[in-house]
Amino acid sequence: MPLDPQVLAYRARRAASGTPQLYTQTLAEARAADLAAIRAGGGDAEPVHEVRDRTVPGPDGDLPIRIYRPAGDGPMPTLVYFFGGGWTLGSIDTADGICRRLANAVPCQVITVGYRLAPEHRFPAAVLDCHAATAWIAAHADELGVDPARLVVGGDSAGGNLAAAVTLLARRDGAPTLAGQLLVYPNTLHRGETESMRESEDPYLFNRTSVDWYWGHYLADPADGRNPLASPLLAEDLGGLPPALVVTAEYDPLRDEGERYAERLREAGVPTELTRYAGMIHGFFAMSGVLDGGRRALDQAAGWLRARLLTPTGGAESTGADRRPVGARRADG
Repeated sequence: MPLDPQVLAYRARRAASGTPQLYTQTLAEARAADLAAIRAGGGDAEPVHEVRDRTVPGPDGDLPIRIYRPAGDGPMPTLVYFFGGGWTLGSIDTADGICRRLANAVPCQVITVGYRLAPEHRFPAAVLDCHAATAWIAAHADELGVDPARLVVGGDSAGGNLAAAVTLLARRDGAPTLAGQLLVYPNTLHRGETESMRESEDPYLFNRTSVDWYWGHYLADPADGRNPLASPLLAEDLGGLPPALVVTAEYDPLRDEGERYAERLREAGVPTELTRYAGMIHGFFAMSGVLDGGRRALDQAAGWLRARLLTPTGGAESTGADRRPVGARRADG
């Protein structure tokens, strides 16, 4: 289908205002502009029963985390969330709206991790930070009020890439045990020459130039892009990974690599749900204040997490619910 009317209106506003692409700005300008855009698109911040900041040990010093805890006592199911931003932009603050919404809607505890950014800290720094933080959270479950049997990782864009990489490391190490992975339009393949990538040239939206700009900051050597921790789609075996929800957008250069990753998870026997949101663009998950599709995707993510975390059997959606890549028909609205 064509671009959603709300996306068209958003694109027209960007064109009329002459909003520069992030990749044309300095890093400091791009980081500030990214945060401002996400705050503008995310709508009003939802109040959460408890929100607190602290640090946890990382591979190269302490890492900031933010804990969102709904009302309730005792150990809670917990989502460890990694923000997007091409490993270069983004922060705990850019994921604030998403984390608040999910904490309330599931309900579950959400912990977001302030991993190191590129190019100051290139691959694999972000992966190692996210894995170390997740492992520490699981090991200190009592201290943080986490139910270690109901621990999920997730993220959007580069955060989805990091979540996928963390599941690979957790499988390798045998810990922590993860109950699921929420992957929202994840990067899964460096230099992926897919149809969606080739078609993505719109100068007012996230495009293939954007993708190349982020990878250029993240990797010290292009050869690192062959590492499955950078490109999870290149992992030889995806068996034994936790159940997944993969969300993609029809007009996103990362669409095809995200959908191929979901297909490979299924082929490896991993219960996987895949939904393509028709008419949507990269970043829509963080734009629930201006895009109905963003609200629907957040509601779907909350429902999937609820089924994984709050039902005795993990819910019907955890046992192979199958929304095919052409399943845009099921996410039109």
